[in-house]
Amino acid sequence: MKKKLQISLFFWLVFLISCKKDINNPVPNVHFDITIYFNLPSYSSLEGIGGWAYVDGGSKGIIVYRKSQDEFLAFDRHSPANDGICDKALEVDTNNFLQLNDLCSGAKFSLLDGSAISGANIGLRQYNTEFNGGNQLRIFN
Repeated sequence: MKKKLQISLFFWLVFLISCKKDINNPVPNVHFDITIYFNLPSYSSLEGIGGWAYVDGGSKGIIVYRKSQDEFLAFDRHSPANDGICDKALEVDTNNFLQLNDLCSGAKFSLLDGSAISGANIGLRQYNTEFNGGNQLRIFN
């Protein structure tokens, strides 16, 4: 009986820890499921490694980055450092495309992993991606 109680407590602890990450993120969790096609002009930059594109969806839009041949990252452009008063989305830094800037708070974030570089304690909300190996990328949460 004692072992069952320990196992039960362990699973509850794991559950609570995994939920805590999302509770602290001030960026709304907006559900969506979209597919983009690289043969469209607005997404053609994603055909090569290191390419990025803005995509509609999420809270304030999404930025997609092609990290490798088969790996894509998608982050919400809603800054977790934003106080809610400013409605501007994060923008790619004109001098360093691997950095996203919050024009309201001055916070900076890495496009490589969504982590906060400066001005914020929480990284960007990341979304799931599925690449079909051709010219389609599914982005969802």
